[in-house]
Amino acid sequence: MSILVVGASGATGKLLVEKLLSDGHQLKIVVRTAEKLPDSWKSNAQLTIITASLLDLNNREMVALTANCYAVASCLGHNMSIHGIYGQPRKLVTEATKRLCAAIKVNKPEEPIKFVLMNTTGNRNRDLDEPISFAQKCIVGLIRFLVPPHADNESAAEYLRTVIDQNSRFVEWAVVRPDSLIDNSEVSPYEVHPSPTRSAIFDAGKTSRINVGHFMASLITDNALWNQWKGQMPVIYNKES
Repeated sequence: MSILVVGASGATGKLLVEKLLSDGHQLKIVVRTAEKLPDSWKSNAQLTIITASLLDLNNREMVALTANCYAVASCLGHNMSIHGIYGQPRKLVTEATKRLCAAIKVNKPEEPIKFVLMNTTGNRNRDLDEPISFAQKCIVGLIRFLVPPHADNESAAEYLRTVIDQNSRFVEWAVVRPDSLIDNSEVSPYEVHPSPTRSAIFDAGKTSRINVGHFMASLITDNALWNQWKGQMPVIYNKES
């Protein structure tokens, strides 16, 4: 059994893969090209590299991709370029989430598959009372209209929250919401909350990508932590000194 990571070549996805490999797990990853991957990955017997555009896989290939996996982690995101923000596919994260979950259902695993989705603290968990100011609502609404990747992140999380819901026989999920992402070379103390403790617009915190990767890996591999956060949208911040 292995863990499937999509978006593995991204800034956070790479750190998640490195953590899981260092802990001795078997992985499958899907990347458009393997050229920029570390040489250590290409020769690692723990890692199966599938070179493809995820949404170009047909349904049969998607079912095969998710077979024999006990967890799926999505670090998919849009490149911060004009084409990445406004080009196709505008619903990359949402469509990938839907198709991966559909493939898991076809496989009918004996135990539910863990699905961990990287998202953003700018997206509210509508299962909870997460009040935000009128000004923040206006700005988020503008971002939703002008920046398609934000709407995509919202839609992907809503699919898990409302369609997969809490009662799926085959998929359990958690949506990880970091705040403003920064680069650190080492894991540092971090804190996790059910909801934001500060404004994502007017008082944003910082979350290092390596901490996000560490937390996502821990959700997958630590059943007690998973049982604490499954079906929720935990927010992760670097702990302030």
